[in-house]
Amino acid sequence: MRAKRLVVKIGPSTLTSAENAIDRARITDLAQQVATLVKEGWQVAIVTSAAIAAGLGALSIERRPADMATLQAAASVGQCELTGVYAEEFAAHGLLTSLVLLTRRDTAERSAYLNARATLDRLLDLGVVPIINENDTVSVEQIRFGDNDTLAALVAVLVGADQLLILSDIDGLYDADPRTCSQARRIEEVQRIDQQLLDGCGGAGSVAGSGGMVTKVAAARVMMSAGIPMVIAFGKKSDVVVRSARGESVGTRFVPPPHHHEITPRKLWIALGDASHGALIVDDGAKRALVAGGSSLLPVGVVGVEGRFDEGDIVDVRDGEGVLFARGRVSASRDAVELSKGCSSEELAANSLLAAVAEKPVIHRDDLVVFE
Repeated sequence: MRAKRLVVKIGPSTLTSAENAIDRARITDLAQQVATLVKEGWQVAIVTSAAIAAGLGALSIERRPADMATLQAAASVGQCELTGVYAEEFAAHGLLTSLVLLTRRDTAERSAYLNARATLDRLLDLGVVPIINENDTVSVEQIRFGDNDTLAALVAVLVGADQLLILSDIDGLYDADPRTCSQARRIEEVQRIDQQLLDGCGGAGSVAGSGGMVTKVAAARVMMSAGIPMVIAFGKKSDVVVRSARGESVGTRFVPPPHHHEITPRKLWIALGDASHGALIVDDGAKRALVAGGSSLLPVGVVGVEGRFDEGDIVDVRDGEGVLFARGRVSASRDAVELSKGCSSEELAANSLLAAVAEKPVIHRDDLVVFE
C-alpha cells in the first residue's frame, strides 16, 4: 500500500520577515512538523516561495526591482540561501532534502511531464523531502507559472497527493475581505466553486507574493476536479501542517465531489494555464452533455461568444447564468465560432463558407477540462 502524500505550499509572507530575510524559525517549525508526519507514515513534498525575496535581502536591495536581470540574479542568490536553510533544519531531524526547480517547459510536453513525475515519485519513495520551486533564475513570461499556487497544484497532481495544503498570511477563504470588512466570516468548507465565490476573491495578496486568493481558489478548482482535497490555512498557526494532515479544521477545506474527472498532462495545462482569451456561453443541453455525458462541445450548443481568440487558444466555458464550469482549447477562431454558433452539423456542412467547421467540434473532449 502506497504511503499517504502531502504537498505543502508555503508562501513568501510566511517564510520571510519584513526585511526580506528568511525567517529561519518558520522553517525550523516546518521541519519539526514534517518529521512528525513522516513518523506517522506520510511522504511530504514542499513547494516553497521566497527565493527572490531572500536574494534581495542578501544583496541588500530594499525594493523589488523591475528589471528581469536583477530579479533573476536575486533568485540565484536567494535559492542557495533558502535551500541551505531547508537542508540544515530538516537534517536536524534525520531528513534528507532535495532541490527541484521547474518551469512550464519542464512539464508542458508529455515526456517531460512523465520524467518530472518519475523523479518526484522516486524521491518520495526514497524518503527524501523534495523542496520544489519555480526556476526564477531562467524563467521568462512565456514559460513561468506566475505564482506558486499554480505550481503547487501541478505538483499535487504529479505525485497523486492525498492533500494539498497552502500556507498563507490569511487563515482561509472569507465571504468578504477581512482586511476591510469586520463582519467577514471564514468559510470552513467549500464543495462547489461558483462564479460568485471567484468574484469575491479579490486581487493579489501581500507585497512579497505574486498571487492572491484568486490564484488559490483557481488551484482549488483543479484539485477538486482531480479528486484531491485542498486546504488554505494561516502559515503561522501552531502545528498547522500536522493538524491539517490529521483532518482537523485549520482553515478552509475544498472538498472534491464523489466522482471526479481525470486530469491528464494535456488537460492539466489547459486547467492551469494563463488567463483565457475569451469565453463560450453554452445552453443547458450542451452543459449537461459536457458535464455528465463526456461529450465534446459542438457549435449547436454555443449561444454566445466573448473575447478575441484564435484557433488553439484557451477559453472558458460558461453556462447561461455566467458560471464557469469548464475550460478548453478551441479548434476555430472567434469569428468562425460566432458564425457557426447554434447551427447543426448538417446546416454547417451545407454552407460552403462554414463546411470546415462542421468537420470537428468547437472543443474536443480531449482538450476540455470540466470543473463540476
